[in-house]
Amino acid sequence: MPVIIFEGPKLTVEQKEELIKLFTSAAEKVTGIKREAFIVLIKENEPDNIGVGGEPLSKRFSRTK
Repeated sequence: MPVIIFEGPKLTVEQKEELIKLFTSAAEKVTGIKREAFIVLIKENEPDNIGVGGEPLSKRFSRTK
């Protein structure tokens, strides 16, 4: 079974449902594989758990607010 992985920020249930729907539809269209075969994994990452340029992403976000 093909796996689609999305890593990003915390999402609402509605956003997750939309991503799963759109990713599956696009993958089915491009590959010709039936939608029932696809697995979509959503990995939510908190800004404190991501480092960019040697510092936590949460620190960078706090400077832009």
